[in-house]
Amino acid sequence: MNNELLRGGELLPLVEDFYTIQGEGFHAGKPAYFIRLGGCDVGCSWCDAKYTWNPRLYPPVEIGTIVERAVACAAQSIVITGGEPLLYPLEPLTAQLRERGLKIFLETSGSHPFSGEFDWVCLSPKTKQPPLTEAYGRADELKVIIGSVADFEWAEQCATKVSEECMLFLQPEWSVYEEILPALVEYAKANPRWNISVQTHKFMHIP
Repeated sequence: MNNELLRGGELLPLVEDFYTIQGEGFHAGKPAYFIRLGGCDVGCSWCDAKYTWNPRLYPPVEIGTIVERAVACAAQSIVITGGEPLLYPLEPLTAQLRERGLKIFLETSGSHPFSGEFDWVCLSPKTKQPPLTEAYGRADELKVIIGSVADFEWAEQCATKVSEECMLFLQPEWSVYEEILPALVEYAKANPRWNISVQTHKFMHIP
């Protein structure tokens, strides 16, 4: 979806927006308003949001409409996610959200150039399409999905590229959660700079 069609970010392919509890990573348990954008060119086989991949399924929406819905609920934190949200110019959206006094969190693979202003960046790097160098420097949180023990090596490679202040999380891939979790527990115990993130929203049966 080209920039001209989106009027430089004044329109975005909105999949859904909703108020829920953040289920993963450093901010797990925090009430947050999610803005999920369509479009992803990474294509992880285990992705639980494959319905977002084709942005053409989601007609562009005025960002003013998205912002008004966000400020109408009690959330103080906004999570911009996807899909891959950095496929689009996010400056107009984040500027309007910031004007309304909201904290803005980004969830990204880091595989596209950054745009917009954020209070927190969760970088979830994928081997199929690794992050750009700038993404590592922007990460407040590194969240690596672990589907097999081989993924620990990828996690360590990524950890060498983020800042010392960046929080490190290992997250079991949901479809193999029970099988892989013991390995994560032992790895974190042996390497205590790593924390474990689980998808608590799935246990709570919420979006």
